[in-house]
Amino acid sequence: MPALTPIEAARPKALEFFAGIGLARMGLEAGGFRVAWANDYEPDKKAMYDAQFGDRADHQFTLGDVAAIDASELPQDASLAWASSPCTDLSLAGARAGLAGRQSSAFWQFIRLLRELGDRRPPVAVLENVTGLATSHGGDDLAAAIMAFNDLGYSVDVLAIDARRFVPQSRPRLFLVAAQDAPEETDEFVSDLRPDWLSGIFTDSSLRTHRAKLPAPPAPMIEGFGALVEDIPPSDGLWWDADRTAAFVASLSPIQRERVTAMRRTPGVKHRTAYRRTRRGEAVWEVRPDDISGCLRTARGGSSKQAVVKLGNKRLQVRWMTPREYARLMGAADYDLSGARTNQALFGFGDAVAVPAVAWLAEHYLEPLATGRLTRIDARELRAIG
Repeated sequence: MPALTPIEAARPKALEFFAGIGLARMGLEAGGFRVAWANDYEPDKKAMYDAQFGDRADHQFTLGDVAAIDASELPQDASLAWASSPCTDLSLAGARAGLAGRQSSAFWQFIRLLRELGDRRPPVAVLENVTGLATSHGGDDLAAAIMAFNDLGYSVDVLAIDARRFVPQSRPRLFLVAAQDAPEETDEFVSDLRPDWLSGIFTDSSLRTHRAKLPAPPAPMIEGFGALVEDIPPSDGLWWDADRTAAFVASLSPIQRERVTAMRRTPGVKHRTAYRRTRRGEAVWEVRPDDISGCLRTARGGSSKQAVVKLGNKRLQVRWMTPREYARLMGAADYDLSGARTNQALFGFGDAVAVPAVAWLAEHYLEPLATGRLTRIDARELRAIG
């Protein structure tokens, strides 16, 4: 196992709950942290994690249910605890059971472990989840999550960040940043990071919240997917045959078919993404009109997999998106895929957080907060905004 360099050893230590294939780790380490411990319960994800990161003397991966972990097993001097808890019960694509759902309730195990750490709990904790958390059960789930952090002595900031600000993929996510010592605040209730649908959280007198002063994030990308597409020859077997392609076109709505036909006739080559959806009980394909990918999802069936449509010069070809394209759209272009099965990789990336979104948050907020470089006020004296 390679030894740590002095620079690596000096970095603040982070814990990575619900680590998946390690994209949060990639972002946190790009933003100045050193991830010392990780956990996930899926062997396929751990296999990809191990292939990407290898062994490191100061890192431990605990495979298994987070409910079986005891706080004594965790590093006791961490500066940050990151949790990308399961979003199945909160996603707009799920059953919306909320934090009480079988999978999303793993969040409460994260809270349990923070509580058991006592005065050794990290000064900063983050919950990353889908934006559906903000509306789940009329907003009660988000308030309950904030209250849980409040009960542990944390003040909470809530940010909405779309990965589209960094990669050509529409992937909005919610980030709850919990701080024992809250940073100096901004007076802005509505910004690119805190849209108006979050404003009620900051005016709720029952919650202890803050709004850190942060730089403006990059503007959302309006193009770029085509530049990430793998160069696969037209004769390659990955492209669908004539019958399957004809069935794809036949499933398009009249408006969709007209748009696709127009793009097909134009000179030059364009790439678009497509999803299969159910409309009025029928499976249909829908093609995005722009050069941006739709949100990648966990590939547990054809309806969740994304297709690539190649158009132009009077030709149209369709195929499934490749694992390497998934990796590029998650900001992990060089991820080691050498030993991963296709569906294993698609599921791992579709169930993860975009690397550059985490890196931006770590660089501009989490690392300065954990190391005291943000101007801070004592959260115990923080007056709820209202």
